[in-house]
Amino acid sequence: MHKPGKGGPLDPATICRSSDPMAVRELLTKIGDKWTIFVVLSLDLLGGRARFSELERAVPGISQRLLSSTLKNLERDGMVVREVFPEVPPRVEYELTDLGLSLLLPTQGLVDWAKTNWEQVREAQSRYDAR
Repeated sequence: MHKPGKGGPLDPATICRSSDPMAVRELLTKIGDKWTIFVVLSLDLLGGRARFSELERAVPGISQRLLSSTLKNLERDGMVVREVFPEVPPRVEYELTDLGLSLLLPTQGLVDWAKTNWEQVREAQSRYDAR
């Protein structure tokens, strides 16, 4: 195992501080997706539970297909539960699980960081692009 700054490649397990860095990377890729972040935060803002149509209105720019896919992935990963009510037409609601709720704090922290630093990033991009 290499220490940072000593040259050579770093062991992925060291970077992730995990015995299964590929699993960590896979999960970070899923939860770091822009639609996942918006859906989770929107569910929270809607009281932790919402209908598909409410989420579609709450998440700017998302298509029905992408919302459906994101919700299925969140359900598969145990962060959302889906409940179908026997009505005509059927009513479907999605709710954050305890695991999904545990994602709120770090997700909101990342959004807050982006909100605070987007101007600095844009300025850096402008300087870079001007070279």
